[in-house]
Amino acid sequence: MTRKLCAAVALLACGCALAAAPEPARPGVTVIELSAEAARTAPNDLAQASAYAEATDTNPAELAHRINQAIAAALKTAKAYPAVRTRTGASHTYPTTGKSGRIEGWRMRSEILLETRDAAALSELLGKLQASLAVGQIVLQPAPETRRRVEDEAALDAIGAFRARAKLVADAFGKPYRIRQIAIHTGGRPPILPVMRGAMMAEAAAPPPPPIEAGESTITVTINGQIEVSAE
Repeated sequence: MTRKLCAAVALLACGCALAAAPEPARPGVTVIELSAEAARTAPNDLAQASAYAEATDTNPAELAHRINQAIAAALKTAKAYPAVRTRTGASHTYPTTGKSGRIEGWRMRSEILLETRDAAALSELLGKLQASLAVGQIVLQPAPETRRRVEDEAALDAIGAFRARAKLVADAFGKPYRIRQIAIHTGGRPPILPVMRGAMMAEAAAPPPPPIEAGESTITVTINGQIEVSAE
């Protein structure tokens, strides 16, 4: 949290009830609930994606061999892209049954997880991986430090909006006001790019890489609180 935000929160919280139990209303005052919201855009400078191998076989050992080979080859391909951090993800194997309820085969799925600040490199890598793997979801979002910076900026805007609204209401009563309590909430979801499921172990040439346009996310900060307006 920046020094400016700390100072603003301290100023806003001055005189607020900090106890866990609600502060009882004081005699001769009117309690008014208010809310204010501010939003800022943050660049989606972090991209995350998953690619997976999935197949079915009656021989579980052969199935595991095929899937493991596909994942190993994908990890080897990814090494040529140092800007993309790659690690193995979840792996699941489960039986498939027929109408009789008896096991007729096995299905296995293993994935690798990718993360980078270089969307172009990720797009190119995914294009190559699609020769043998299917691509899961692609998530574009602000990096943690980017999100914190923009949240702080939006919080300062929201605090200013809350104070302005509180003054507007108090001025309408022609009385001074006191902030009784506040709560600050942040929000904003990263965009998820839909990806069509590809065929596992396809023989055809790799499809073109999925287009990745980083864009921006909207970070919102909402302040809910109460003020007291003197009735005297």
